[in-house]
Amino acid sequence: MSVNPGATGVFQVPSADPAAAECTTLSCEVGAAATEPGAVTAVVIVGLVAFLAFAYVRDATEACRRERSRVLAERDAFESFADRVSSLEPASAPSTTAVLDGPVAGVHSVDSTGGDVTLRRVLSAYRDTVMSLPHYEREYDETLPESLAAELGPDTATALASDRTLSTGAQSALVRRSQQAADARLSLADAIGSELDALGAAERELSGVDRRRRRLIEHLDGIDGNPADAAVDVWWRLDDLERECDALAGDRQTALDDPPLRPDAALDVESDRAFYEYLYGPSDGPNYPVLSQLAELGEQIRSDKDCVASRLAHGR
Repeated sequence: MSVNPGATGVFQVPSADPAAAECTTLSCEVGAAATEPGAVTAVVIVGLVAFLAFAYVRDATEACRRERSRVLAERDAFESFADRVSSLEPASAPSTTAVLDGPVAGVHSVDSTGGDVTLRRVLSAYRDTVMSLPHYEREYDETLPESLAAELGPDTATALASDRTLSTGAQSALVRRSQQAADARLSLADAIGSELDALGAAERELSGVDRRRRRLIEHLDGIDGNPADAAVDVWWRLDDLERECDALAGDRQTALDDPPLRPDAALDVESDRAFYEYLYGPSDGPNYPVLSQLAELGEQIRSDKDCVASRLAHGR
């Protein structure tokens, strides 16, 4: 099995020699292994059972947990902001805040000492909730008006800057949009939770395959005398495990094509894998950790098969 980490397909690597592609029996495998320069070395190391730590999947799990925690913190912050704005007494004078539901105008600065006390309380509430998150500056590095515009709409900052106060209409719009931002975070957190479940299932499946792989090699190493029959059986069982990895990779590819959350069409994101790029793109690991882990496990199984074939070829 060969999995191309980060690609969209699971594929078999064809042989460069057309004749070799037709040789699929164990005798062919043994013969090929016996002619490899490192065959004798392979016989020696067959007893060294490697243990795979599945670092890609575990690192991805930790990254998802951190991101889900940040997203939920943002959800809580927007809910708190909405609560604080709804508790304020809006200005009774007429205002132009109807633009909150109209076309977007230029974003004016609202982060100043201007405006009445109610407006200053709105801005203070936003600083104390959304902008006070521990990861805010590192993740976003936005000014208050930039954040308001990005999260609650450019016309929000424009209207507040124009009115220099909080009208009833502006208050209603701020509360509604803040709740929408909170709901969007909750949906994202749920999607990340689904990915965490998928990663947990993948690690259990990978661990199960690896455990059976190691037991096969340990069983073969524990046989005294001529283990030829046992080696043949072990080789075929390893071959079954390789095929199982192929099937798991195919299942993961199918899951990648149906992510638990797709970006809003308004964001103009073309990638079908945007959710996974969002989760794993900023990390040092692969964008598709499960596929990369399956590739590593498949490579280990192939190495074990080569060692067993070499052992058979040398009658050990």
